[in-house]
Amino acid sequence: MKNTRLFLLFSLAVLLMTACHKQEQCCPVEAGRHPAWAYNTTIYELNTRQLTELGTFSAAEQLLPELRECGIDIIWVMPCQPIGKLTRKGTLGSYYSIIDYCQINPEFGTRDDFEHFLKKAHDLGFKVILDWVANHTAPDSEWTKNEGWHYRDSLGNLMVQYDWTDISKLNYDNQDMRQAMKEAMHWWMDSIGIDGFRCDVAGEVPTDFWNDAMGELRQSHPDMFTLAEDEAKADELTESAFDMYYGWELHHLMNDVAQSKKTVQDLWNYFAKADTTIRKDAIRMNFTSNHDENSWNGTEYERMGDAAHLMAAFTYFVPGMPMIYTGQPSGNHHRLEFFEKDLIDRVEGAPEYNMYKELNAFRKANPALYSPEKGAPMVRLTTDNEAIFAAMRTTKCKDNKCDKQCCDNTVIALMNMSDKEQIVTLSLPCQSLYGDYTDIHGTVISMSETPTDFTIPAWSYMLLSDRRTDR
Repeated sequence: MKNTRLFLLFSLAVLLMTACHKQEQCCPVEAGRHPAWAYNTTIYELNTRQLTELGTFSAAEQLLPELRECGIDIIWVMPCQPIGKLTRKGTLGSYYSIIDYCQINPEFGTRDDFEHFLKKAHDLGFKVILDWVANHTAPDSEWTKNEGWHYRDSLGNLMVQYDWTDISKLNYDNQDMRQAMKEAMHWWMDSIGIDGFRCDVAGEVPTDFWNDAMGELRQSHPDMFTLAEDEAKADELTESAFDMYYGWELHHLMNDVAQSKKTVQDLWNYFAKADTTIRKDAIRMNFTSNHDENSWNGTEYERMGDAAHLMAAFTYFVPGMPMIYTGQPSGNHHRLEFFEKDLIDRVEGAPEYNMYKELNAFRKANPALYSPEKGAPMVRLTTDNEAIFAAMRTTKCKDNKCDKQCCDNTVIALMNMSDKEQIVTLSLPCQSLYGDYTDIHGTVISMSETPTDFTIPAWSYMLLSDRRTDR
């Protein structure tokens, strides 16, 4: 009898495991406008100099398993080529003042060190993209010796932009320079084996160059991924050259909401505008920090205060792809020097690490949250509280394009965008949405035709899914 019970329990466990596995696999992501692997991913900006005490690729490689465990999928490596010395800023200089596109900055190691880092990253399942600086070079780059490759003033002096006195702007009217730039990009893709590019100030470079270069590269690397640091020309840049663009306007709006300068209605006004001005299959990169924001405008805690974690969750719910900057998962709370060595804070048991790990797992488990065009559109939910950002992303209220029933998915967000506790009453708009929901923290809540009351602390959030995510 005892053996019979054990056999039945074992059989039940196998059935449950099989059912869970089938549920996870029943809605595979297929290639669309973007590589298939890119739709449920999180991107991480790697500041090699500041991540570890040594500031090298070999040292960064040791932390890759930790980043993978956190649920990160794409490593965006800040520029790693040698930095010019002429008019260099600070002791170590800016990553973005490149003297040679096809070499490795000895500050970070050797080519072998980078290739070893890349192999380890690929073995762990990461994709790796390189920050590409096509707008300018260092003023002491060998390219400045080539006639017509850079802009010059009437006296023949190399020209700079803004206060970037350590750079010289390239001239894209010169076809030889264009070809050399494409060849350098090919070298990183073909010889080194990276998976794509994040392109610095992409809107300052002619779009026709990007279309030409990326189109040529995709012939041999169809799964490459590209990110444009630009939003003003996002519709144009993402027509063919780029998969993703910077959500600068949303980021600044999030800062303003956190500082009580803007409201939930301003957020909805932004989304209404973005839906009409930028192509729907373009991926917006959502973020609470990056190297520019951290160094020049302050950490997310300086800019967003107690709302920093809420805004991190917001970047995971709204359409797009979330981005994490170096130091955010480890509890970094200080501005990092840009031109000097300045090690991130590494707090033992930092709550941010578990927060990002939880958010990454939640997003992967809910197809409704995938990036356009595989995810579901975001719909505003009617509530009785103007301080609450209430929305859902669901496949259940529109024609279902999936072949299997378990592709249906609904995620509801209730986010308190204020510094006071709020009570909100929520009614779901249609019967197909009724049922049990599991909060990201594990609490099960039943939703029916009867309105449900929620109490949400200041600057806090609830993310509710109609599928369990704790498998």
